[in-house]
Amino acid sequence: STGAVRMQPKAEELKFVTKNDGYVHIHPSSVNYQIRHFESPYLVYHEKIKTSRVFIRDCSMVSVYPLVLLGGGQVRTQLQQGHFLISLDDGWIRFQAASHQVAELVKELRCELDQLLQDKIRNPSMDLCMCPRGSRIIGMIVKLVTTQ
Repeated sequence: STGAVRMQPKAEELKFVTKNDGYVHIHPSSVNYQIRHFESPYLVYHEKIKTSRVFIRDCSMVSVYPLVLLGGGQVRTQLQQGHFLISLDDGWIRFQAASHQVAELVKELRCELDQLLQDKIRNPSMDLCMCPRGSRIIGMIVKLVTTQ
């Protein structure tokens, strides 16, 4: 056997991109510092600090559906070069959807979840699991995230 085998990056070489700071690295004191491969390229983090370079701490990997459904910003769909895209944060984060129907369904599910959360804020005693609309929305999200 000949040829090159792609190696996983060393912990200090692994970097991620943020909208405002460009490249960031996982801080050496983070639990995830030694992890060299994430199934999803997206991380959420609690703290960002700058020493010799910009580091993030208290981070967790997040997959696409939780990011789209629970992330901040408005969800938009668009057709670009024959592909249907779902975008967040004014296009900073984009995902390719399998079809226009999938893109629109994900966008609609996010809108329904946002509305359900607004209803809950207005009426804190509302039981989301007993409410038919709430239980359907939550059930669909749980199924989507767990079968991803």
